[in-house]
Amino acid sequence: AVLVADETGDLKKGTATVGVQRQYTGTAGRIENAQVAVYLGYAARAGHALIDRELYLPRSWTADPARCRAAGIPGDVEFATKPQLARRMIERAIAAGVPFGWVAADEAYGNNGPLRTWLEYTQVRYVLAVSCDHRVPAGAGRLIRADTLAGRLPKRAWQRLSAGPGAKGQRHHDWAWVTIGGKSQGFRWLLIRRHPRTGELAFYRCYAPQ
Repeated sequence: AVLVADETGDLKKGTATVGVQRQYTGTAGRIENAQVAVYLGYAARAGHALIDRELYLPRSWTADPARCRAAGIPGDVEFATKPQLARRMIERAIAAGVPFGWVAADEAYGNNGPLRTWLEYTQVRYVLAVSCDHRVPAGAGRLIRADTLAGRLPKRAWQRLSAGPGAKGQRHHDWAWVTIGGKSQGFRWLLIRRHPRTGELAFYRCYAPQ
């Protein structure tokens, strides 16, 4: 199974709901007055379910103790980023003995160095999306942008594979798999997906201890 960290928002009117403020939410696809939470999904062949969640409290809340008290928020709650909230839930899943093989998440989590470092230290395998300008180790202490690396790959580096069936048949993309370096033990790769018609690219940092 795979643990999937992702966030979603509930649109709100007013300012009283815990954590509400004007912020980006994928629910609307833009900045709106909303409450945002990070969820941990559990996905396996037999199905999927949400198994944990953490409400995101913006700094506008955690920096205002009176507002927090009025809303019933415990006094020891401090600001935490969304990747930090994801880590808390993954830690709880590990402590509870939840069986899983990989962690997956989008760019908001893949671009976060501390989260990747912790997953590697804990020897948790991951496939995390990263942005096109994300820099990966290229040897001799050099860092190279993910899209620059993709542009340097020869034709033979690409393989056309299906990501599984979709509403219109098999979802074929071109894929490239590049070994990258790291400071600690384990193995790391940059996985690149290319749309066969548009050429649009997507990038993923990957790690496994073996």
